[in-house]
Amino acid sequence: MPWNDHPKGSKRLRILPAARWWIRAALAFAFVFGCVLLGASAGELSPPPPPSAPPAAANAEAGVDPEVLPVAPDSPRASMRAFLERCREGNYAEAARYLDVPPRADGAALAQKLKAVLDRHDWLDLETISPNSQGETQDNLGAGVEQIAKIPTRTGYQPVRLVRRTTPDGVRWIFSRATVERVDDWYARLEDRWLRDHLPPALLRPGPRELLWWQWLALPVFALAGWLVGAVLSFLLRALLRRLVVRTESPLDDALLEGTRGPLTFAAALLAVEIALPWLGLYAPAEAFLDKVVRAGVFVAVFWFALRAIDAVGGRLLAAPATRDNPAARSLVPLMGRIAKVSLVIVGAIAVLSELGYPVASLLAGLGIGGVALALAAQKTVENLFGSVSIGIDRPFQVGDFVKVDALLGTVETIGLRSTRIRTLDRTIVTIPNGKLADLQIESYTARDRMRLACVLGLVHETTPEQLRAVLEGCERALRAHPKIWPDDVVVRFVGVGPSSLDVEVMAWFQTTDFGEFRTMRQEMLITFLELIASAGSRLAHPTQTLHVATRGGERPRPEAGDGVGPASGRREPRQAPSAGAPPSR
Repeated sequence: MPWNDHPKGSKRLRILPAARWWIRAALAFAFVFGCVLLGASAGELSPPPPPSAPPAAANAEAGVDPEVLPVAPDSPRASMRAFLERCREGNYAEAARYLDVPPRADGAALAQKLKAVLDRHDWLDLETISPNSQGETQDNLGAGVEQIAKIPTRTGYQPVRLVRRTTPDGVRWIFSRATVERVDDWYARLEDRWLRDHLPPALLRPGPRELLWWQWLALPVFALAGWLVGAVLSFLLRALLRRLVVRTESPLDDALLEGTRGPLTFAAALLAVEIALPWLGLYAPAEAFLDKVVRAGVFVAVFWFALRAIDAVGGRLLAAPATRDNPAARSLVPLMGRIAKVSLVIVGAIAVLSELGYPVASLLAGLGIGGVALALAAQKTVENLFGSVSIGIDRPFQVGDFVKVDALLGTVETIGLRSTRIRTLDRTIVTIPNGKLADLQIESYTARDRMRLACVLGLVHETTPEQLRAVLEGCERALRAHPKIWPDDVVVRFVGVGPSSLDVEVMAWFQTTDFGEFRTMRQEMLITFLELIASAGSRLAHPTQTLHVATRGGERPRPEAGDGVGPASGRREPRQAPSAGAPPSR
């Protein structure tokens, strides 16, 4: 029993669509996390951004180049770096030492809340904070005061300020008392406050790319939901497009629409994920990174559709009548499709890596050098490949055609991507590279729409004008009476008096492309010509020569007639015979 007819086999067939759906969803997840991991590694490999220049006044006061300005250990930048490092480690008790904590307040909880508020509303860039011990002295805030951020509220923006204090550990910059007293109010207005209050502390710590660990766990759920929404949107959009496509007669747009199933679903899923990302409450660096991942996904969807389009166009070309009749084109179309797809994959990979932050300049330089080396090494191969493309486009011959290439006569047996093979009349095989063949003169006998009969009838000099006219009229009448003759051009003319004959030129075309049939009709017509000459009272002339031989004994010279054979013969002239002007027999 065939597998498809088996009950279990039919059940498996019903399961296949669901399996393909899960495979596509798994591939989508793999892409998302692959891009995330690539981006994370790119962030580690790429050099850090150049430090932003301190304010001009501080530079002038320091009198040094901003790029090499040292960071004082008691500067606002050094204090904020230490505060952020303690918070990232989860050591909020140590981080509380950089806050002016009110009496009976929980410093560790305030430090944790302040870190959450700063991450949400104003991601601290340490390079913008003053590296000087005295802070920024030209900001009109007074000595020992530094403003590093602003928090939006219902009534406007409230400042986040540092003050310079002397502690048992030395001089350091800490968050001012006014700033610390507003922390609870700022924290109460955070959108994700409920999650922060109920999730375990381990899930609230930042992971790679400044994504909190609970956000990392939520990403697969978002990806699955986005894929479901994308599948529904893709189905509805393709149903709408199908109504427009069915109105056209070309099957190409149907193939293109079918090829958009996967790319369109993927693009719609990316759109759904992009819309849902704000619900995660991402920090600014994490949001920027995931935006890059989504943009890279858009590149993947575009190049994915381009690959499907190449398959659709290639299938359409293979189904075309001109390609079906051309073996070289049937071999060339898949090859060119693979070359186009490989080139597209390389360009797409470079675009995705560039979008994720990888430096692709060195990769492009390496590809350029490799391309030059490959071009030099494969010069002849590329020449023959383009020669096969030229032969496939021009189609000067096909497999099975009887052709003449320069002085070579034979039948085309194979047309490959590198060379063409021709079987000669001696049954040998001649292989000609396509690059060279494309530059040669090619004469195809198979492409003829009719075949020519051409010969010269040599009548004896004794033929009278009446006999000559009878021969001319009879030959022309016999040609025009033939059912396969082309009537537009039949030539039977007396063309001149030769050394040994009266020459009559005969030229006509038979409406056939079969060489065997042509030879039979030519034979019948030549026999008819002989009968007409005999019935007119004339005959064909033989090439002759008359020689006069003198003897030594004074005998009178006696003329001798010969046919060009014997010791007394002069130069032998070739005997004239009818010719069809056709190629030699195969």
